[in-house]
Amino acid sequence: MYDNNPTLENIGKKIDPKLQGQVIEGFDNQAFEKRFYIESYGCAMNFSDSEIVASILAKEGYGSTKELEEADLILVNTCSIREKAEDTVRRRLTVFNKVKKRKPGTLVGVLGCMAERLKAKLLDEEKLVDIVVGPDAYRDLPTLLKGAEDGQRGVNVLLSREETYADISPLRMGSNGVSAFISIMRGCDNMCSFCVVPFTRGRERSRDSFSIIAEAQDLYDQGFREVTLLGQNVDSYKWTNPANDEIIKFADLLVMVARVHPDLRIRFSTSHPKDITDDVLYAIRDYENICNYIHLPIQSGNTRVLELMNRTYTREWYDQKVKRIYEVIPDCAISADIICGFCTETEEEHQDTLDAMRNAKYTMSYMFYYSERPGTMAARKYEDDIPLEIKKKRLTEVVKLQGEISLAANLKDIGQTFKVLIEGDSKRSDKDFKGRNSQFKTIVFPKKEGLKKGDYCQVKVLSATSGSLIGELV
Repeated sequence: MYDNNPTLENIGKKIDPKLQGQVIEGFDNQAFEKRFYIESYGCAMNFSDSEIVASILAKEGYGSTKELEEADLILVNTCSIREKAEDTVRRRLTVFNKVKKRKPGTLVGVLGCMAERLKAKLLDEEKLVDIVVGPDAYRDLPTLLKGAEDGQRGVNVLLSREETYADISPLRMGSNGVSAFISIMRGCDNMCSFCVVPFTRGRERSRDSFSIIAEAQDLYDQGFREVTLLGQNVDSYKWTNPANDEIIKFADLLVMVARVHPDLRIRFSTSHPKDITDDVLYAIRDYENICNYIHLPIQSGNTRVLELMNRTYTREWYDQKVKRIYEVIPDCAISADIICGFCTETEEEHQDTLDAMRNAKYTMSYMFYYSERPGTMAARKYEDDIPLEIKKKRLTEVVKLQGEISLAANLKDIGQTFKVLIEGDSKRSDKDFKGRNSQFKTIVFPKKEGLKKGDYCQVKVLSATSGSLIGELV
């Protein structure tokens, strides 16, 4: 995955990279005896995991807080995808320890992917934390916390082939009350050479369909109007009903969730190009509430580099997949993840990536320069031989081109009218609403009495920038 939302910054925008001090929505946090403070980094899956952790902690008597100094337990849910995220987490742990010194008895814990990879360093060498918990071990949090209260450092980073947390109802944190995540599977079987996820999150396993549908229905009943189905590779979702041996694949699941209610919008992330099928495209085409938006990471536009990345498709094959998407869903928006400066990438191969972007006409992309991750196949087999200044130069060119493509796509929307789900106030003015259309484009428009967050409305586009559309109600 996108690494990568409902604001999809993982989804590839696989969510805001840092979510500080999120609180449980709909809870009287003051009623709890103890408080926890949590920050989440990385992908949308990490944010979803934090909501599972919140549910587990609530049963242990912990409410949430936005204030570090109030916390009895400070947690950071980490990402190992990029070096920058790890550096940020280390800096935050230093801050947390200063709080701990001022308030003895406060516990500090690291959750998630970085926890699994750096457990020994965090616990023993640097002594920055009291507990370390991997993505499959959150059920063990109560036991580890009890040990930590008695002065024992605790760790559980064991990976599981069964854990999906299907029976735990996530407590929504930092929610806008309109959009929510639903995790449908965990782990990844793809061994992309640059990626550490298979080693930190384990093998793929799909959650049972009935619990997914029940969660979607519950979210709709609570007033949510959009869900994003999450997985490292959602298109490989596959669950067998033990009652009748019926096999539910991702296209089937999409339709099942879409049928919860026509006013419940469905998004999903992430898709691996090799696994997205025509059945998925037909489901998007046939159900108005399955959004016309696909995040389809390319990573590189050159076949030789793709082979080094172990992406299992060629540039030509990817181009055909994009062509097929536009054939079935002409108004579909496609976004991507792009890595600049992968091992041995030449200038000509970099130009192939720019060409692939022009061909696919991505409405947006999540763009990064290559950062070697210890333990990956690329780190073991290839030399990270592209100088940083060249990586940054290539990334700058990719970002510039994406801005041009995004602007051109948005300018074409001027004069069109879209169904928009209102997400809340515009960042710039409380006199304007912001929302998104089916293509995941942000639209800003003046408020009108009687409309509120969570409502659908029709908005005509009057002008555009590379990042958003500006319109008026019709």
